[in-house]
Amino acid sequence: MKRSLSYVPDQVAFYPWMSVRETLDYLASFRANWNRKIELELLERFQLNPAQRTGSLSKGQRTQVALVAAVCPETDLLVLDEPTSGLDPIVRREFIEAVIGAYQQGIPGHRTILVSTHLITEFEGLIDEFTIMDRGRVVLTLNADTARERYQKIRARFAQPVPELDLKAALRVHRDGRELELIANGAGAELMELLRQHSPEALSTESLTLEEIFVATLKT
Repeated sequence: MKRSLSYVPDQVAFYPWMSVRETLDYLASFRANWNRKIELELLERFQLNPAQRTGSLSKGQRTQVALVAAVCPETDLLVLDEPTSGLDPIVRREFIEAVIGAYQQGIPGHRTILVSTHLITEFEGLIDEFTIMDRGRVVLTLNADTARERYQKIRARFAQPVPELDLKAALRVHRDGRELELIANGAGAELMELLRQHSPEALSTESLTLEEIFVATLKT
């Protein structure tokens, strides 16, 4: 099992007297396979100095070294616990795309990445399936595309104050003067038809982001 997976914990620690180069060589010695080409590409992309001692690295740099070490063995499963913790927000998105791209390029579609994170927006567009957990309990597991189709935000504006409507099918309802905002979970078409019957001045719908789905699910 250990040969089949790589893991990057939230808190990364190395032998502080080793250089980045020595650390990677040490970790590679435990692996049957180690992709030196990917190692070089990621070291250059992250601008890591192989001669620098790990004890003098920042938290973000240590995480980068750990990710290089996790990707290079090209295991079947890569487990990441808060992988962008401690990283500059400007480079987070590019950083995780680089890691995922390097990990999957060997056998596209045949490797799995399991990510535990609170920074949901950074993985928007990269996630195939997600699970929302609350205090150790699984609340929701969905395919990401299915979730975007099911969860919708509907906005309506009326010429007069919002009429009294039966909105039990909505997950959440917010009224503000002549404007109405609904969060729908699979009942979007039904709610849109109900609103059209009352001739709104404006009516629009859009898919929720994964972060909005997370908030809507836990607030209900």
